[in-house]
Amino acid sequence: MKPHPLPKTVAPLPDELLSGWFSRLAAANYCDDAELLAHIKIDTAHGTALDFSVDAATAEKIANAARVDPDVVRSLTFPAMTPREASLTAQMPFQHCLQCSREGLSLRHWRRAWAFDCQVCGTRLVQTLGKPGDEQISEKLIYRARRGAGMLECAARSRSPKQLRRAMRAVAFAMSLKTFRGDPSFAVQNPRSEVRLFCLAAIAAARSRPLAKAAIVSHSIDDYARVALLRAFEKEPRLLAAVDHIAQRRARSAGPMTAASRN
Repeated sequence: MKPHPLPKTVAPLPDELLSGWFSRLAAANYCDDAELLAHIKIDTAHGTALDFSVDAATAEKIANAARVDPDVVRSLTFPAMTPREASLTAQMPFQHCLQCSREGLSLRHWRRAWAFDCQVCGTRLVQTLGKPGDEQISEKLIYRARRGAGMLECAARSRSPKQLRRAMRAVAFAMSLKTFRGDPSFAVQNPRSEVRLFCLAAIAAARSRPLAKAAIVSHSIDDYARVALLRAFEKEPRLLAAVDHIAQRRARSAGPMTAASRN
């Protein structure tokens, strides 16, 4: 027996995700997401599970309850993505727009690792698990991170895997400096804003004198960071050798000055 259509429906908005629209639909009918899922007889604990894949039967159930066409329901999910795009698209919400979230919105572009500003109101996105005002972030870091985010988007959407490898190599190196463990694609989706911003800024910084910047720090990092550095440059041994050479030269030139300062 089919559930009766809901008393109230809401129109989907541009770039809205199915889970966000579903939450607005539940609120309009004075219930929460779990109650609406149970009413429509959809077997999933969270509506976010529907954002990436919704089968024909589920789409039909939602469409019937909301009195819309099933194609409208399917249009609110992520389209087919390349493996590169998929790795940089968060499975769960990790950032949001403070202003638009108050209106109950959950937009597709917020899930992208390269998303930095809300495309609706222009406000800078904030980490979902963070608390605004808990940390002071320099405007220079924000500026560089915004540039890096734009470069990451171009790399992810381009047909050249080389661009994305270059961006991810910069992220891997940034992770080594922060002694942050994990996958580079996760680092740029990190719920900790200081990690995410630093990694995005590294993408922009890598465009100017990357060898010198790598050499400045490579002689003073710990073992884990050293391994991360080796991994970042594993396919370019000549590049790593050049970094080592510059680092050793800097260490030798700084040696006598360091010894004199200790005496």
